[in-house]
Amino acid sequence: MAAKKSAKSKSNQRTPKHSMTSGSLHGSEKRVPPKKASSDKRTLRANAEGDSPLTLDEALAIVQAASPAKRSSIRATKAGQRPSSSRSSTSAAMAPTVESVGIARENLEHHQDETLQQRTVEYTAVMKLLKQRGVAADRSSTAKAKGRAVRSGTPGMRVATRTVASPLQVFAEGDSWFDYPVPFFGGGVIPRLQKRLGVPILNLAKAGDEVRMMLGVKQREVIAKQLRNGCPAGGAWDALLFSGGGNDIVGEPMSLWIRDFRPGISAMDFIHQSRFAAALAIVQAGYEDLIQMRDDLSPATHLVFHAYDFAIPDGRGVCHLGPWLKPTFQLRKFPNTNSVAAEVVKAMLQQFAVMLQKLAANHPQVTLLPTQGTLRAAASSWHNELHPSAAGFDQVAQVFYQELTRTFSDRIPN
Repeated sequence: MAAKKSAKSKSNQRTPKHSMTSGSLHGSEKRVPPKKASSDKRTLRANAEGDSPLTLDEALAIVQAASPAKRSSIRATKAGQRPSSSRSSTSAAMAPTVESVGIARENLEHHQDETLQQRTVEYTAVMKLLKQRGVAADRSSTAKAKGRAVRSGTPGMRVATRTVASPLQVFAEGDSWFDYPVPFFGGGVIPRLQKRLGVPILNLAKAGDEVRMMLGVKQREVIAKQLRNGCPAGGAWDALLFSGGGNDIVGEPMSLWIRDFRPGISAMDFIHQSRFAAALAIVQAGYEDLIQMRDDLSPATHLVFHAYDFAIPDGRGVCHLGPWLKPTFQLRKFPNTNSVAAEVVKAMLQQFAVMLQKLAANHPQVTLLPTQGTLRAAASSWHNELHPSAAGFDQVAQVFYQELTRTFSDRIPN
């Protein structure tokens, strides 16, 4: 433990002052190498003072350099509203009590509110800057295109450096597939998609959220406010990306709709269908209300859903959370091999996808992405039972990217 603590301390010392944290626009904790060269500072100053189009990374750097004190002030103010650290640490050292659980929940809510506030402020500043200056294609994308031209035998071919005057305006709501806050992992779908698109995404997702929570009273109003008021940088939202339902049908309650193991029956027969249908109906109700909210408040906003991928119930958790699948199958006396249990999970997710397909087919400007089957059915494709590996998240982000570039081809620089 001491070695781990020492390593963590050194790591924190190496982290630059303006590195992106879980509260940043990207929505993931990411180590950013310190910029030592004076040429980097000159480039940043030139970008800030000029009027030429900017890439997303350039705009983000300008905004972060201009407001570090404000972000620190927000963190300090929020911290001052929380219970004292001595009280929290004392409670944490003892066995959990009603009071200590309450303190932990209060701290978590403060942190989540602070994170969403910081993301919104940063998103607004970055998007206003890009709308004012225009957004340019990522330099590395242009370099890769030139490299492909050379390799194809046409080194003199002109490679377009695309600039978009009216960048795509997207926000996201959802669960840990969008907001995966594991340190130094690179986040979930949203930061990876944002990098591909070259335009910012306002990420309102929170790990662990369920559809019944996101479309409950408090969080429903957050979504409604975004749809009603539009993008904080001006204009209506072009698209809302939504990730929900996975947490509603896994975890402790899953044992209610999985039957005891018996050899020789199909995966579907292990699912207590009427009970699972009841759980799925709650999820469907949330999606139906989301679509209705969109229709009433911002009918031009395109809704984009996904149905996850076929998780493997192998008992792996992350950061002291989980496992979410295997305990049910152990309770129901399934064999230790994952094959049968994996088929049951696959059958549940396929039913979930069918439900979303019907909704998408019956409503305009609603798209269900074909994410199921994107990842290989191997543990290496998954970081744990419920979440893809870093490469797996990249693959899922690519599915989103292909859909958005197809639908909004003239609004995306990359």
